[in-house]
Amino acid sequence: MRIDVVSIFPGYFDALDLSLLGRARQRGLIDVRVHDLRDAAHDRHRTVDDTPAGGGAGMVMKPEPWGEMLDGILGSDGADPDPLLIFPSPAGEVFTQRTARSLARERHLVFGCGRYEGIDQRVFDEYSERGRVRLLSIGDYVLNGGEVAAIAMIEAIGRLLPGVVGNPESLVEESHEEEGLLEYPSYTRPAEWRGREVPPVLLSGDHAAVGAWRSEQRIERTRRVRPELLPRELRGEARGRHAAE
Repeated sequence: MRIDVVSIFPGYFDALDLSLLGRARQRGLIDVRVHDLRDAAHDRHRTVDDTPAGGGAGMVMKPEPWGEMLDGILGSDGADPDPLLIFPSPAGEVFTQRTARSLARERHLVFGCGRYEGIDQRVFDEYSERGRVRLLSIGDYVLNGGEVAAIAMIEAIGRLLPGVVGNPESLVEESHEEEGLLEYPSYTRPAEWRGREVPPVLLSGDHAAVGAWRSEQRIERTRRVRPELLPRELRGEARGRHAAE
């Protein structure tokens, strides 16, 4: 997969050289290219923003640098003929694990990281007419820019690519994967720590019992923390269990 990122703070993305994604880049599983938007601003101050039309607080990112930068990326050697442009935005649709799985099937993603009061709307309109554009939000809150959200999405997508995670089976039982439930609690050695013991069933060697315990824990944790994620057929069961408690 090729991933291009446009930002006025390209140093943010040094984090993608670490851990599993860093190794995946070294092995050629992910081709991440980070571009400084200011390289497409040609005045002495490399200006990428201006006051909002109609007045108001803050600054808006100008369309000209974005147009030049995106045109260059989309027309570069090796660029996919049908890339997906993603703009992290609190006004976008919510990014979920299902979104990550869908995006992991793409060949070329381009992330545009806005700042200030956002990017001139004409940039979205221009590239929506020319191809595919999605505005995605990682939650109902506002960040200073799109870089943190882009990194979160790139990691969520990248770890789903074949070969990035050493044991692909570890992806199956994670939160939001199997049946959309949260993951069960995890334990390791020692069997007792500060008076707290590993649940005996996990030390029993009975794989069927362990599986049943983990399944139950997934339902119980989801009921307590994110009850809206429970499948409809489990909601009544969970309510009955809760009443019995």
